[in-house]
Amino acid sequence: MAGFCHFFLKYVLFFFNLVFWLGGCGVLGVGIWLSIQHGSMSTLSPGFPLLSAANILTTIGAVTMVAGFLGCLGAIKDNRCLLLSFFVLLLIILVLELVGGSLFFIFKAEIEQWTRQDLLEGLQLYGREGNTGLTNAWNSLQQKFVCCGVGNHTDWFHVYGETRVPKSCCGDTATKCDPFLPPVVTRPGCYDSLQTWLGENVLYIGLGALSMLLVQVLGMAFSISLFSHLQSEEKEYEK
Repeated sequence: MAGFCHFFLKYVLFFFNLVFWLGGCGVLGVGIWLSIQHGSMSTLSPGFPLLSAANILTTIGAVTMVAGFLGCLGAIKDNRCLLLSFFVLLLIILVLELVGGSLFFIFKAEIEQWTRQDLLEGLQLYGREGNTGLTNAWNSLQQKFVCCGVGNHTDWFHVYGETRVPKSCCGDTATKCDPFLPPVVTRPGCYDSLQTWLGENVLYIGLGALSMLLVQVLGMAFSISLFSHLQSEEKEYEK
């Protein structure tokens, strides 16, 4: 019975982490692809220019691959050190996620206020030399969500004066982008549009977050179970 438990835990953990590792490879690949194909698509935030989609996906993919590799190798080699390292890494990630989520809800109002201000400061860099990534990101956002500015189109007046707004506020077919044209005036701010999109997709986002937590908890459970089983076997052998 003990031998069957060892075999079961070993190969369940191995295949679990193999899938985990392959998932990390996929995410890393997407991150690298975004960096190569859409390197100019940077973040909207001038305060944290490294927080682009490509950089975030690359980091997540790399960490996932490392964790999956430790779990796979630890399981197939019955290496307690690697199993414990895998468990500790997942525990650190889980704690960081829980702490980060808790801090977000505690300081939600302050974070929203800071985010709005940071985005407004980013508008001042739009179209300037050396800020191609931010410029393209704003154009893409305003086209995709059919929005204009942070709160509304008047945010662009601090950039251009009351003379014009970016063409992405008017649509690709516009020949003239007047800040007082009805298509521009009636467009909502991008911050509100993003909040609306998040609200409409909160169920999918929540399910995705819960799935990630479940995968991490299962990985920790399998790894510590196999670690404990190997430790018990060693003690029995020493007797």
